[in-house]
Amino acid sequence: MNSILSIWLQFTLCVVVIGVAGVRLGRYGDAIAALTGLSRNWIGLILMATVTSLPELVTGLSAVTLAAAPDIAVGDVLGSCLFNLAILAMIDVVYRPGAIYAQVGSGHVVTAGFGVILMAGVALALMLSAQGWLPAIGHISVASPLIFVAYLVAMRVLYQTEQRSTCTTTGQRPNTSLKTALVGYGIASLVIVGAGIWLPLLGVELARVMGWSNSLVGTLFVAFVTSVPELATTWGAIRVGAIDMAFGNLLGSNLFDVLILTLDDFAYSKGPIFAHVTPTHAVSAIMGALMSGVVVVSLAYRPVSRVWHIASWGSLSLLTLYLCNTLFQFLQGY
Repeated sequence: MNSILSIWLQFTLCVVVIGVAGVRLGRYGDAIAALTGLSRNWIGLILMATVTSLPELVTGLSAVTLAAAPDIAVGDVLGSCLFNLAILAMIDVVYRPGAIYAQVGSGHVVTAGFGVILMAGVALALMLSAQGWLPAIGHISVASPLIFVAYLVAMRVLYQTEQRSTCTTTGQRPNTSLKTALVGYGIASLVIVGAGIWLPLLGVELARVMGWSNSLVGTLFVAFVTSVPELATTWGAIRVGAIDMAFGNLLGSNLFDVLILTLDDFAYSKGPIFAHVTPTHAVSAIMGALMSGVVVVSLAYRPVSRVWHIASWGSLSLLTLYLCNTLFQFLQGY
């Protein structure tokens, strides 16, 4: 019992550390947007999405090297993608000034669309690898360079989309200097990286003491912890009315998270990572593609009404799909 209590206390500590750093990250990110004149969409998509995904990056690399647990690495990435999309639905539930899908820029449709493509590509890679139909280049799956190229194409298209937009930050000028904001941003980033190195080791130990699979622990528990920065920065962005930054952070994080899978594949020396994990991860990838598709439709249709005064039909669909995947993973990994 003492070992179980100890591991859960360490997990809680990790959540608190990453959460506090994530809140600071959101505040400094908003300040950088205001001080540089960059749009909150672009700040959220590139700057904040990259740094709030650092826990997934560090956790994944640590999982495939130090912990030798590729299922935790893949489960963390895919579980984080699903949780990020669920956060969008949570925003819709708690944000009462108006319908969130009607208030954000149209450029987010492109980001969500690339999310569908990348998540579907991961699902295909996992299913083909499970059947032994996907070739490898040394110990690297051929899917990894293809996903990497797709990510670069997405960034290029999103940059061009942003250049066509006239949207700029609308927040008030913060009472801080750009240097202070950048330094604070860097310190918060370092704290997140440190916690991310520690996390997969906790995940392996949690799976052992609870008798759960690494896939379950990675997809649900580790993914939740590494998504705390997204949750914290999204809450911070919503509090200052930066809806575009919140959307850009969450959708951009998903694109970067998928890229992390290719880096994990390069770091995993025992063979293609897609062939060394449980096939149940394909279900998470398919759910991620479906949820991203729901976001695309919601952004295009821009629903303004709420079902039972709770949230739009799009957000309720996101929550339903997330809960379905959670139940499936729990039944498979318990």
